[in-house]
Amino acid sequence: MSIAACATLVERGDPDRFVATMAAPAAARPTLFVLYAFNLEVARAPWVTKEVMIAEMRLQWWRDIVEKAERGQTCAHEVAGPLATLIHERNLPLDLIYRLVDARHHDIYSNAFEDETVFDTYLNDTAGGLMWCTALALGAPLEAEAPVRALGYAAGLAAYLRVVPVLQERGRFPLIDSRPEAIASLAQRGLSCYAAYRAKRHLVTKQACPALIAGWQAKALLQQVSKEPKRVIEGAIFLSEFHIRFSMLLASFLGKP
Repeated sequence: MSIAACATLVERGDPDRFVATMAAPAAARPTLFVLYAFNLEVARAPWVTKEVMIAEMRLQWWRDIVEKAERGQTCAHEVAGPLATLIHERNLPLDLIYRLVDARHHDIYSNAFEDETVFDTYLNDTAGGLMWCTALALGAPLEAEAPVRALGYAAGLAAYLRVVPVLQERGRFPLIDSRPEAIASLAQRGLSCYAAYRAKRHLVTKQACPALIAGWQAKALLQQVSKEPKRVIEGAIFLSEFHIRFSMLLASFLGKP
């Protein structure tokens, strides 16, 4: 039940967040690694088996871990143990974490999103919820929720658009509308969320800013999709090595994107 185990999982399974965490102050890294490892485990749960019931049971197991954490109970699991401790010590809101888990039920099935509202809820509960949870764990004030979630949505949308071809190969219907103009419009909505974050990012206290570094690629990737939406279907959304290094250096220096 070590932080090192969580860090290793994130390094292997979520390299973008691993890089963001290593750019954060050392004191914030244990918290980030635990929550990112938890998110990774929950996100994987629907994909490690083709049996619907088993996938549902995996998500329920994580729900049970969260419920026990409120009572101060833990277990000898490399992620669940540190997670339970963190939830109990930081008094993290269980409803927030439950929604993060429950949103992944959508990934078990091949159903398309019903409409934009359902799609937005999915991103808000997963990427948005994770960023707000990490910010809270680092001491963010409640008034910072809106800008933090806005950045989380933008970053989550950028990451989601990058895996659209993979989701399609697995028999999923990731986009409500796959026409180039619709994809460009979706990217613009993400950029609007990023702008909303920038307008109120001053509400995020210094100690909570490390939670924001994970959004360091969001603006550039969404701008790319907005200009060239066909990149989504082609699986060609990426930044140059120079842009990656510069953006990460800037986010690390400023403490936030």
